[in-house]
Amino acid sequence: MPLLGGIRPPIALLCVLVLALAGLTARVLGPGKDMVAPKAVLSSQQYFAEDGAIALRASIDERVTDLQRTAAALSSGGPVKPERILSDLGRTYQKWTGTTVVDLQSAEVLATRGETIPLGWLDKDVLTGDQALTPRMVRLETGDVRLMTMAVLDWKDRPQQLLVASSSLSVPAINLGPFRSMAVVARDGEILGTAGFERAEALNSDQERQELSFLHKQMGLLSDRAATKTEQHPVRAKEPGSRGYPGVSGSLVGGEYNGRVATAGYASLSSSNPDEKQSVAAGLGLTVVALLPVVQQPTGEQGRELYGLAAAGVLVLLGLLAAGVLWATVQRPLLRLFLESRRLARGDLTRPVTVPRWGEAARIGAALERLRRRLNTGAGENDEESADSADGASGSVRRRRIRLGGRGPLALTAALMLLWCVPVGLLLHDTDGSVSVPTTMVNDQRDRTDLIADRLRRALNEAQADLVSTSRLIGADVENDKGAGTAPDTDTGTGTDTGTDQGEGDRADDGIGAGDGEGVTRLLEETLAKHTRYRALYVVDADGSVGARAGSEPHSWSSGKDLPLVRVSGHGGKEPVIQAGAPVPGHRGSTLVGEIRVEFLNSLLARPGLGEVRVVDSDGLTIAASNGFLAFEKPPADLTDLVRAAGVRVGAGPVENALLIRDGNAVKVAAAAPFSGGGVTADIGWTVVSRQDAEQFKIAPYEREDRSVLAGMLGLAAIILVLGWIHLVVVRPLRALATGAEKLAGGDLKTVLYPRYQDEVGAVVRSLELLRQQAQAHRHNQQARTHDDTRRTAATGSGVDGDDIGGSGSGFAGSADGDVDIAMGHDGVHGRYIVGRVVDNNAGGR
Repeated sequence: MPLLGGIRPPIALLCVLVLALAGLTARVLGPGKDMVAPKAVLSSQQYFAEDGAIALRASIDERVTDLQRTAAALSSGGPVKPERILSDLGRTYQKWTGTTVVDLQSAEVLATRGETIPLGWLDKDVLTGDQALTPRMVRLETGDVRLMTMAVLDWKDRPQQLLVASSSLSVPAINLGPFRSMAVVARDGEILGTAGFERAEALNSDQERQELSFLHKQMGLLSDRAATKTEQHPVRAKEPGSRGYPGVSGSLVGGEYNGRVATAGYASLSSSNPDEKQSVAAGLGLTVVALLPVVQQPTGEQGRELYGLAAAGVLVLLGLLAAGVLWATVQRPLLRLFLESRRLARGDLTRPVTVPRWGEAARIGAALERLRRRLNTGAGENDEESADSADGASGSVRRRRIRLGGRGPLALTAALMLLWCVPVGLLLHDTDGSVSVPTTMVNDQRDRTDLIADRLRRALNEAQADLVSTSRLIGADVENDKGAGTAPDTDTGTGTDTGTDQGEGDRADDGIGAGDGEGVTRLLEETLAKHTRYRALYVVDADGSVGARAGSEPHSWSSGKDLPLVRVSGHGGKEPVIQAGAPVPGHRGSTLVGEIRVEFLNSLLARPGLGEVRVVDSDGLTIAASNGFLAFEKPPADLTDLVRAAGVRVGAGPVENALLIRDGNAVKVAAAAPFSGGGVTADIGWTVVSRQDAEQFKIAPYEREDRSVLAGMLGLAAIILVLGWIHLVVVRPLRALATGAEKLAGGDLKTVLYPRYQDEVGAVVRSLELLRQQAQAHRHNQQARTHDDTRRTAATGSGVDGDDIGGSGSGFAGSADGDVDIAMGHDGVHGRYIVGRVVDNNAGGR
């Protein structure tokens, strides 16, 4: 009988699983190491750094794209004076600290605007090769570092010109909150720009100045550590199977000062989709570090953590008790049956069978005892019936008493284990509405929501600015197609100037229709292909008719001075229609309209740790959401008042706010941030609202609750595994064996018993099969002996010498003188009788 089969392995596995689960319970629910800051706070700092890195990466990529697109548009037209280029560029995009146009043939500076850009870094390697015109970081004489972006202006029959624009690498202008600071760090750990630090002269005491000095020192130390960590590959930096931010990100803990500890989050600049779209900013090796001092507080509750040790001890006791139940009620009776059946199969029929008290083992033991009596007494059919009737009364009582079966011990074992799984999984660490949520989490929810609102506002401003740039190209293209006036001189550029020397009064009322040439349509299609944020681009005349168009079906657009350039329409439809417009210069009443995809806005809202994020318009109706929404539906009731409060103007304008909502046992953190700042979207009245369940935060009570549920589920899985194994491998074959044994004891000697598994049950089956063969041979011998006695009696009555009649061996019985042709014999090997005719040697017949 193999040791790896039968009842022993599942019982041993139960003991191992119980001990392992007890150790895990004591580890995750018992006393642990106190952290200086909750995990939720550290995760929030990581998310904040990721948001800052996303904003910085998008800002840098937009600057590079806008400069390259402007240079390509200028090169496709006629020559433009450098001063006019820089003037129009600064009027359209307010994102560069300085711009310069350099003649590449003579190295002469043709025009400059803003801060002075040093040109000593320009050399052959910068302008040629695989890395030509790649943005570079250059240090100014003041010590500040600027990002230099380049693009070539190329006109026919003119020397090439280099358009250079410098921009700062400081943190985007986002709301950092009252205590948070943020820095942009280079590969070597050098801090390139900071935001959020208070100025020393604004502090009121020496203690505040000392704390500021401490924070500056911590920022330097944590920036060095963050730069080292971001050098590794993003795939290796993450846990296997984890998803989320495509770059390297994490959290750090610094030193402690005056009861507050420095916590920081870091994130490297990475492309939003590295597999499909490369990012210029991602190749600069920059890292964003967000620093926040938090009050040091213990993260554990000693009384609650002792419950984990108690739960582990109770599990060990119940597990040992369950294993004892299985040993006493399943394993021990089964091993006894194995020994008894083997003893009977070997021929030891003198000692009675020890019959178990109940279950299938009792049924099999009773059947073995009946077989032993039959084989031991040598009774015939009549004796078997008398033996069965003798056991009738006691057997019927025993069968009524043992009908509980082998499922009873399994049910008892499951009940014992469930006594631990249910309380631990559902009751031990059940949290309610009184759970404490750190104030930092509420503040971070507010600040991150305001950051999302700022990011969305900037994206819409960029979309409208791109329409302005494209509309100027359209104006110049239409003039060229119409042939109105003379060809554009070098002062008009791309049509950005509406100077009176072009005869503006003569064509102010001219609209742009589909018949103005294929150039406008081709330009719209190219713009639509470059900017995935649009789903449609079209030109609307003063009367509302649509001229040139590209993309999906256009919607109506109303012109008016009081209407915003970014608006929402499509009320009553399945999807909000978000439109942005830009007047076409030189064509009064003509407007270039771009419809922004709702999916583009939804992608900006989806950020980990914020929960459900929505954008509502000035009427409080939903127009975008991170988790799906119905067009123009009202936000949940607990957010309506928050949206209304965010729209109240305080001082210079509306401000963001957040609150902690307790509703029964549910605890939620909600925040609202209205659009504020510059650009055409500053006054459209949109608000970004977010709501996150507190149980999604990594707060100690919720973590203990999740771990308790996990421990209960693991215990339940252990029950299903072990008891399912025992039921399939032991109980079911044992029930089938009990039925077969009772049939065998009842006289069914024809059914062959086959072992299903090579274990204890299989060994009992093999022994029963041997007993069946012995009983069958015994019955055949009795039948042969009875038949021989009958023949001998008949032969004696007819005068035949009984000694001439063959016995029950393998010979034949016949006549004394050989002329009787009837013969019968018994095959002692196969248990068969043979009847035939004997050949008469004298007569030669059969």
